[in-house]
This record gives sequence, structure tokens and C-alpha cells, in this order.
Amino acid sequence: MRFERTRQILDEDFEKLENAKVLLFGVGGVGGHCLDCLVRSGVKNITIVDYDTYDESNQNRQMWSELHEGELKTEALKAHYPNIKVINVKVEEDWVKEFDFSEYDVVLDAIDNTRAKLALAQACYRKLISSFGSAKRLDPTKVQVADIWKSAGDPLGKKIRRELTRRRFKSKYKVVFSSEEAVETEHVKASFVGVTATFGMTMCAEAIKKIRGK
Repeated sequence: MRFERTRQILDEDFEKLENAKVLLFGVGGVGGHCLDCLVRSGVKNITIVDYDTYDESNQNRQMWSELHEGELKTEALKAHYPNIKVINVKVEEDWVKEFDFSEYDVVLDAIDNTRAKLALAQACYRKLISSFGSAKRLDPTKVQVADIWKSAGDPLGKKIRRELTRRRFKSKYKVVFSSEEAVETEHVKASFVGVTATFGMTMCAEAIKKIRGK
């Protein structure tokens, strides 16, 4: 049986995974590995949101990218995970404000648009797990999970916390981040799959923890 070993470790909670509704924003280096982990863990109802296409530069870190160069990520991933639902849209602040999150149990944020990340925090922080920067890092053992106010060592996280404070947002939600100091390089998007994949797997594990706790 495909999920028997997962069922053995989760016991009765496995049914919670089968019945949960998960919304995943961004299916790049972090989100793609998170999606694969969720599907292999037995989560049946997953909706992914993205707008981008695969290109050659994605192939060092993004799931299935070498097979689908030039294709929309949402449609390409549906070929590998036929039961997922897809929304092909660029996630921006105004779109988030209009979206209905009520049917979802967990919302996963693996996008890099700062204003959209802020909007997601304000719209659904109780359901949210958010990923910060994984680029320019080499040590997967430095990947951590904490609530937004206890995260540290990440410039994006610092920017998010500062802006949330400015917006008088005081609630907590979980974030995945790295405490490793970024490698000094002029290449802004330099990345290592050992870290990006760890971010995605950690996000998946936190999602499962959240589902089991419901």
C-alpha cells in the first residue's frame, strides 16, 4: 500500500492528512519540494498558486524543471501530481485581499513578493506557515522554525517584521528561515538545492504538524 509506512508512523492522524485542504503559494525551489513531500505523505487536497514558467536556470533546484522548460509550472506539475488543483496567477497584495481562505486548513507561503507575504500574514495568520530567504546559503542544518517575532538572521525576515510592526500587526505565525549568514556573492539568486529543499521539507513537516493538531 502506497502510504502504509506513513500511516504506521502517524496512526489515526493519517486520516487528518487525507481530509485536510492545503493551499500552497509558490512552487519554485522551496514550494516544489514542499508539494512533493505533501503528496508523498498522503495529503490529497492541495491547491497550488503560481504564474511562472520553468527555465534552464531553475534546474539546479526545482522539481521536474529539466523536463518542462518553457512550460507553466502549475500545468507541468499537474502532469506529475494529477490530483492537485491549480490557480495560475501572480500573487500580489490586492489579489490576496480579495481571495477567500476560509475553506483551507493550512496556507503555505513560498513566494518572494514582500507585499504579498505581508498581505498573507494579515489575511490568514492563524493558518499560515511562511518561508523566508533560502538563497546564498549552503548549510541545511541552519534551517529553523520559529514564530515570526523570534526569527533572526534573515534580511527578508527583518524587513517583514519591521513592516508588520508599522502596520500594527502583533499576532504570531510560524516561519521557516535560516540563521546562516548569506554567502558573499554578487549573484543575488545564487542557490544550493540542499538548502532550498530543506526549506520545502521543513515547511511540509510543519504543515503536517499543524494538520495533526487540528
